[in-house]
Amino acid sequence: MKGPPSSEERLKDGHDPGVVWLLRSHDPSVRYFALTELADNRADSSEVEKTRRLIPKGSRVRTLLDDQQPDGGFGVHPYQKWTGAHWRLVSLVELGVGEGFRPAVKATDLVLKWLLGEAHLGNVPRINGLYRRCASQEGNALAVCSRLGIAQDPRVRRLAESLMKWQWPDGGWNCDRREEARHSSFNESLSTLWGLVEYYHATGDIAVRESAEKATEFFLKHRIFRSCRTGEERKPETFHSKVRRSIHSFTELHYPLYWHYDILQALTILHRAGKLGDPRTREAIELVESKRGEDGRWRPEGYYWSLQRKKQAKLAVSNVEVVDWGRNGPNEMITLNALRVLKAAGRLGAS
Repeated sequence: MKGPPSSEERLKDGHDPGVVWLLRSHDPSVRYFALTELADNRADSSEVEKTRRLIPKGSRVRTLLDDQQPDGGFGVHPYQKWTGAHWRLVSLVELGVGEGFRPAVKATDLVLKWLLGEAHLGNVPRINGLYRRCASQEGNALAVCSRLGIAQDPRVRRLAESLMKWQWPDGGWNCDRREEARHSSFNESLSTLWGLVEYYHATGDIAVRESAEKATEFFLKHRIFRSCRTGEERKPETFHSKVRRSIHSFTELHYPLYWHYDILQALTILHRAGKLGDPRTREAIELVESKRGEDGRWRPEGYYWSLQRKKQAKLAVSNVEVVDWGRNGPNEMITLNALRVLKAAGRLGAS
């Protein structure tokens, strides 16, 4: 007797080709999110449960953890781009490793020790009444720790308290130390918002929710990518002059985000904050939708990483990635996030 149809079979005829493509992915993380968030499978279904158990065995997860050291790190500074524990943890969480996943929780120790060390905290100047801090570092760590189930750790609470203290009047954050700088940074504020959102989801802290509301308003009043004064498209901040850019616009899509900003990542975080129903997101949503290929998929329009070609390659080289996220052709993670946004906005069938 033939069993019940699979999710792919149910979607195949007359349904979204991008979702079908993701359901066929070799990566169990991608399949899991497609099953649960796009194909509306019950979390307790056998297909979902089987796929969830495979996530730690997925090639991307295994590659990210392959050279983990006994101290939880990876032989480089936690913030080393992009092989340090800070960045790997973000990728692991986005790939859906579960609460209490031991290798990831172990890696948070070095990250928290770095972020809460005296040298780090002593380098947060207050200039013209504003704290100048690269808050995306704390934001990413706060999000990761909250997703991994350790939001109640006093060290994690300190991260949240610091971010609320450092928040600028316009709702965001900035590390620009020029005295005349008084407008928050898109780059520094997005991951920070993500951290507050995840911490609120984990703890229900009302003060954190209020801080996150201010941060969401910062992006909404800019309509995700426009100047709130002139209405013109905002350009990426350029005072990080040593960074080699391959992206010249917030409207170009890439993955992973790292500390950079684009409209799809902003919409993804706003979705997690429950804000996609705000009409000020509509233009950015339609722009993301317009980038969809005829095959129902999305392609990267830039990247900030070079692939580690050999296992023995020195990881201390900046901007090296151990995972090939895909720089050519359709990209699974960009497609996944785009479909998440379109579905949340009620536009998944609009194309």
